[in-house]
Amino acid sequence: MAKDKRPERPRAETPRGFRDYFGAEVSERKAMLDTIAAVYYRYGFDPLETSAVETVEALGKYLPDVDRPNAGVFAWADEDEGWLALRYDLTAPLARVAAQYRGDLPTPYRRYAMGPVWRNEKPGPGRFRQFYQCDADTVGAGSVAADAEICAMLADALEETGIPRGDYVVRVNNRKVLNGVMEVAGVLDPADPDRHARERGIVLRAIDKLDRLGEDGVRALLGKGRMDESGDYTEGAGLTAAQAGVVMGFMAAKRATGAETVARLRELAGASAIGNEGVQELESIAELLDAQGYGPDRIVIDPSVVRGLGYYTGPVFEAELTFEILDEKGRPRQFGSVAGGGRYDDLVKRFTGQAVPATGVSIGVDRLLAALRAKGRVQGDTRGPVVVTVMDRDRMADYQAMATELRRAGIRAEVYLGNPKNFGNQLKYADKRNSPVAVIQGGDEAARGVVLLKDLALGARIAAQASHEEWKSQPAQSEVPRAGLVDAVRRLLGSA
Repeated sequence: MAKDKRPERPRAETPRGFRDYFGAEVSERKAMLDTIAAVYYRYGFDPLETSAVETVEALGKYLPDVDRPNAGVFAWADEDEGWLALRYDLTAPLARVAAQYRGDLPTPYRRYAMGPVWRNEKPGPGRFRQFYQCDADTVGAGSVAADAEICAMLADALEETGIPRGDYVVRVNNRKVLNGVMEVAGVLDPADPDRHARERGIVLRAIDKLDRLGEDGVRALLGKGRMDESGDYTEGAGLTAAQAGVVMGFMAAKRATGAETVARLRELAGASAIGNEGVQELESIAELLDAQGYGPDRIVIDPSVVRGLGYYTGPVFEAELTFEILDEKGRPRQFGSVAGGGRYDDLVKRFTGQAVPATGVSIGVDRLLAALRAKGRVQGDTRGPVVVTVMDRDRMADYQAMATELRRAGIRAEVYLGNPKNFGNQLKYADKRNSPVAVIQGGDEAARGVVLLKDLALGARIAAQASHEEWKSQPAQSEVPRAGLVDAVRRLLGSA
């Protein structure tokens, strides 16, 4: 008789397109988000947390790379609720909240939100299916003053996280101007907005990929289509060479000054009413920002910014980091975009039937954090806890008491809970935990009422940099009275 097969063990691996975050990464992200939240809060925005799960209908068909929401999100059929999905951004849930609680919320409603979002897309280098976003939005304000405020707030947030002026630029454009240009190109009919909708969607996504595909790649997508290096084919908008030329001219409309750029956009918009309305809005935003001291060294008008999401209806903006880093092959390149947003006046209307203006911005948390790491500007204390070592199993209560004293003084601390037999392993554990200090007390030290403090941070620096004579003159271990434990540890942490 054949033996029963043992059950197959699950593979211990993260699903493709997802990743795990450990101690220092989580601490650094929290510190950065706390800094951004403080800026948003100072501008008068309130925090909001929404469910990670929404109905597919509430999310809508606005993903940048797909036509159907359940082709780009993680969705499943529920017997009672119909199709549900993990949110793909934080804006669509806000639209649902604004409609659901419209009788209770103030108008305008200003909120910020932070959390993970999920997209069922093809993963690649640096492209994950789960990532963090950090949003701020104003719902119920139709004035472009709300858009200008969002741009100013984004600039402040970048600087306070550690991106100095000169290392970033917030670029601003207006979808209405692009609509005017597409009207001139013959792919938008004001009398029939649904006509050529597919072509316009492809045009939007193509322009949004200019920095990645270059002019030739975008022109191919405006025409018949494009095949990438992997052999995947992307269908094009089918524009004629003349029509594509009009769109490409719009993308190249940036001039030396904002005034010159606006003048060129007015030429391209021609007689289009919607296009000229967008140009006027850009002029107003520029005037408002200039009055607040946000000049072209921080915020500029740039027609190449369109944003790929389909729900934007007016001003759109994007924050780009301008400093260079080295890619995986050691080649210099600019870091690129870390935030984007814009006006989406029709998103809440889907629920209420009534026009509700809205505008907002979303910061790509992982990208901004990677940029701060590249510049050596990450915030937050990534040191591990003070480790109280165990020299005598029978004196565990004494060691726990030391840790408790440190914790009550606001110092992160833990007692080593592994096998204490090998003291060297305890110090290896402390090193792996990135602990700054180890507390040691054997029977002899206990009898004399003292503890030994091993400055692990100093010890690591000495071992890595100092000569033997310097090492002897800077002992990384000291003896202090047991009653002075907290003060002595605090001094060491202050000098670490």
